[in-house]
Amino acid sequence: MILGVAQAALFLAGALLGRWLGLTLGFDALGEGYGNSTLVGILLIGLGGGGGAQLARAWYRRKYGDPRV
Repeated sequence: MILGVAQAALFLAGALLGRWLGLTLGFDALGEGYGNSTLVGILLIGLGGGGGAQLARAWYRRKYGDPRV
């Protein structure tokens, strides 16, 4: 349960960070159409969310051990 909540929270935080970074760099994921700017914005949100989930998993392993055991 702790792992799931941590992954969800850090996924959301990472995705929001990716969105903010994209907007700062001029890549709007929710922009008009599917141009390069929009696709790079979507990519940054995905990378941020995935990175946040992986960070949560690494934190859980360090604190509680491998969840698959």
